Amino acid sequence: MSDTNPLDDRSTDPFEIARIAAAEIAEATGVDHHDIALTLGSGWAKAADLIGETTHTIPASDITGFSKPAVVGHVGTLRSVLLPSGKRALVIGARTHYYEDHGVRRVVHSVRTAAATGAKTMILTNGAGGIKDYWTPGTPVLISDHINLTADSPLEGATFVDLTDLYSARLRALASSIDPSLDEGVYVQFRGPHYETPAEVQMAKTIGGHIVGMSTALEAIAARQAGMEVLGMSLITNLAAGIQKTPLSHAEVIEAGQQAEPVISALLARIVAEL
Repeated sequence: MSDTNPLDDRSTDPFEIARIAAAEIAEATGVDHHDIALTLGSGWAKAADLIGETTHTIPASDITGFSKPAVVGHVGTLRSVLLPSGKRALVIGARTHYYEDHGVRRVVHSVRTAAATGAKTMILTNGAGGIKDYWTPGTPVLISDHINLTADSPLEGATFVDLTDLYSARLRALASSIDPSLDEGVYVQFRGPHYETPAEVQMAKTIGGHIVGMSTALEAIAARQAGMEVLGMSLITNLAAGIQKTPLSHAEVIEAGQQAEPVISALLARIVAEL
């Protein structure tokens, strides 16, 4: 599609755009309903190969409202996967980050589209920095809650949504039953794209954060608005600034993701199999 995105027009209904996108996915794949959706962030992509049989792969940018990914490590596709249970999973490899400055509607469009395809469960994954100093690069962590420091929201107007159990306790218990070693923590979404300063990391720690990153929170809010049950997981790719004593780099994030990918992808596949 062209660079013109209908979500940039504030007079349009973002939920109608999501319904249009879902209809295009159904036409392109021949699959009219998906049960589960997964957004696979840095280090998580191989899970798509393990959860079931990929029957269709389409460039996300061919679907209304989607943008080409701006981050190395994001594949830029949508995949329809037939699970062994007979259910269908929509795997989203095209994440629009808040720092790309396209607006919140584009950030959460993939989640709203997944909901419009029929998905009732949303799995959000990311690569992130860890504040707990005993977490080592490659550690998967369950997200128990979040702190949104973007000063923004996908909700528009007088829309009030309860976020008390945003990250499903049921799904976290399911994941822990599969891997009892899983730790959990509060995810703090910063605006990015710069990494956090050591002082900002200490602020996040002081207000109750354990994980720092640049995605996920806004998507989770949109998923809850759509009535989806949310499971969030972070891959700790590095210790956060000031906790880790060496400089941070995106290359480090990619390397940690590549090393951990076989293990965390297999873990995620086992979780999906129980849904």
